[in-house]
Amino acid sequence: MPHLHIEEFKKLELPYQKDGVSFNFYAKNTKHDDELLISTTVEDEDFFLLLKDDENKTLLKTDKLTRPASTHKVHKALLTYANESKLNILSSNVHTTNKNIHLQEVTALKKIEYFADKFPDAEDVAIEVGFGSGRHLLHQAKKNPNTLYIGIEIHRPSIEQVLKQINIQELDNLLVLDYDARLFMELVPSNIVSQIFVHFPVPWDKKPHRRVISTSFIEEARRVLKVDGTLELRTDSENYYAYSYETFIDFPKITLNIRKNSDIEVSSKYEDRWKRMEKNIYDVTMINDLESDVLKIEGNFDFEKIDYDEQKLLNLGGVTKKFDGGFIHFERVYKIDSGVMLRVSMGSFDRPEHLYVILKDEKVDYYPLPPLRSNSNLYAHKFLYEVLNG
Repeated sequence: MPHLHIEEFKKLELPYQKDGVSFNFYAKNTKHDDELLISTTVEDEDFFLLLKDDENKTLLKTDKLTRPASTHKVHKALLTYANESKLNILSSNVHTTNKNIHLQEVTALKKIEYFADKFPDAEDVAIEVGFGSGRHLLHQAKKNPNTLYIGIEIHRPSIEQVLKQINIQELDNLLVLDYDARLFMELVPSNIVSQIFVHFPVPWDKKPHRRVISTSFIEEARRVLKVDGTLELRTDSENYYAYSYETFIDFPKITLNIRKNSDIEVSSKYEDRWKRMEKNIYDVTMINDLESDVLKIEGNFDFEKIDYDEQKLLNLGGVTKKFDGGFIHFERVYKIDSGVMLRVSMGSFDRPEHLYVILKDEKVDYYPLPPLRSNSNLYAHKFLYEVLNG
């Protein structure tokens, strides 16, 4: 993650603008003096920079929750703040060079709002979750030019590497998204996807709730897949294979194809390494035989007038509220000028949304953007309104 190791932090008088970068306000963690957020805008995209004392170091870096997809924007924001406040930088992994020539004009990288506002119209759609090096995704997109491929990944270096290759290979049927695939699936229209690839997902043996494959993910996959469309899991983890098989087979009716150590057209560098180590590779392919109802999402994320008590808001840190099918957890509370900001996780238990809520001047807003417009998030929003108005 891009960061600056600094000797001492110095505040700018906000708001402050320089060379297309705006620093808007500070948000101070009410329980931890070692954490400060700086609201930042670069090229009309809002996110937080984070000041954090970490292992006896003072670091200025990007906030994981709001970080933009472009690391170039993060680098620009960090260097601008450091230069304008005259910080003494002890060490840094922030690049001072210009964007890579193949990243100068990036059209394949999309925000989640692109898909939420109007899902792309394509004759055929395929999705790869966690594309890693991108070998498989790029191969499929080049081989099948009439299919729209959507690659989902949260590892920034992998994203930028694939974006470079999209430009080099001049692929116009491949879109890239930095987002939680479990949430993304909730807004994909029904019966339009022919293939979903989940190749070598992180096993999460110690945190199984973070696994991509789950009952709810399989349900969404069956909804978005065309009849005879497939969900293909490929893993080198025996634990993940066994867990996934049990999760699939728990459905009352399902068609599965199980393979072991089968070769595919293109393999990742990690798969090549595991084969040299003689590790087993497992494939579980679900073949969809259902035609689903049309997806309906109704509602919005507006807040009606809220008569909130600021002291009660300050006491919400660490509090969890549960409702039927989901929850809201108030992770942290921040003090801002003339208001309060809450960091919350909300939604269903296995695919929650993480975001900020600002309460200021008798108004309530999500920051930087509202949650993904899904039925589970809309239900959680109603419950959040009741809690804040409580």
